[in-house]
Amino acid sequence: SHRRIVTLICLCEVLSMTGFAAYTAFLPTLRVAWEMTGAEAGFVSGAFFFGYMLAVPFLSGMTDRIDARRVFIAACVLAAGGTAGFALLAGGVASAACWQAITGAGLAGTYMPGLKALTDRVDGPRQSRYIAFYTAAFGIGTSVSLLAAGWLAKVLPWQATFLVLAVGPLCAALAIWAGLRPQPKTGVAKAPWLPRFGPVLAHAESRRFILGYVCHCWELFAFRSWLVAFAAFAFGLGLGAAVPISATEAAALVNLFGIPASILGNEAAGKFGRVRWIGAAMLASGGLCWVAGLSAIWPWWAMLAILIVYFISVMADLAELTAGLEQATPQEQRGAAMAIYSLLGFGAAFVSPLAFGKMLDVAGGSESTMAWLLAFGSMGLGAMIWAAVNFARARR
Repeated sequence: SHRRIVTLICLCEVLSMTGFAAYTAFLPTLRVAWEMTGAEAGFVSGAFFFGYMLAVPFLSGMTDRIDARRVFIAACVLAAGGTAGFALLAGGVASAACWQAITGAGLAGTYMPGLKALTDRVDGPRQSRYIAFYTAAFGIGTSVSLLAAGWLAKVLPWQATFLVLAVGPLCAALAIWAGLRPQPKTGVAKAPWLPRFGPVLAHAESRRFILGYVCHCWELFAFRSWLVAFAAFAFGLGLGAAVPISATEAAALVNLFGIPASILGNEAAGKFGRVRWIGAAMLASGGLCWVAGLSAIWPWWAMLAILIVYFISVMADLAELTAGLEQATPQEQRGAAMAIYSLLGFGAAFVSPLAFGKMLDVAGGSESTMAWLLAFGSMGLGAMIWAAVNFARARR
């Protein structure tokens, strides 16, 4: 029964994300078509996470009072509407950002509420492993979205591609409605409709994992937002042999390696210690981001290899950050904890693609290898600081 529940929720999380990376896949095309600067292109990408950031306190915090299943289903419909609206009505920076924000609000009602639906129904010693499976499903969803957008783009214009991708969240809503039993909430009379962040932030251990997630999201979503554009730039340099895959396929391939990284990172942390493992992963990613930014001048296969290694280091701490928060927070506050966890994490995800694009503009533009190097390097600063602070605390 636990395996069936975990499989269903993970599958539906993947389906709900088919529109997640659609803009990322078409960023090089839309940037030219709409004559956007790097900062404007990053703003549209970040608007997705701004919508997430605004919606998640309400949608995730609500799961302390009502069944997360209901929130997930409604949010899938919202995500489908945002993706379809982008296809039909987006025509520039302002309108595209608006529809991106609506789609991001849909994700706010599926990702953390989906995790809450899982943890409400699955407990015991394997819960941490199931959480790792669920967080890995986010990476599968990203790769599926990139691949689907890239393949559809070969036969359809971008507007039709977005419309096709809008079907995925509707399928997820139907599957959850039919396959996951409703679960009455206990203690709902005491649970607030809006999350109370004060009690969560009063826990030192909860704060530690929340701040770690902020650093993680800053790095992860800047990288994901600009990965296709970076691959297209590197492939366009024409170094070495002909490239056998497209930029979107390369990005999807890199994202797939986050799946085993998240799951195996959870297992490794059980042996080496959660905080020690997270700190080591952040030190590794904070250094490797500079190497990744330099890789555009290498042959395509070497560039992909270092991007994969870098992405593995980024994803190695995700499951442990989430499981750490889950286990550090009292049961009655977990919905609020997930809300502030996502609020601050995806707040960083809103700003970081814009900061990345601004760095590109300031350092020489998207045709400059030095600009890409500096933009990549800016992603890992937060991770390095978190690791240094927590290693210093452990020595006391």
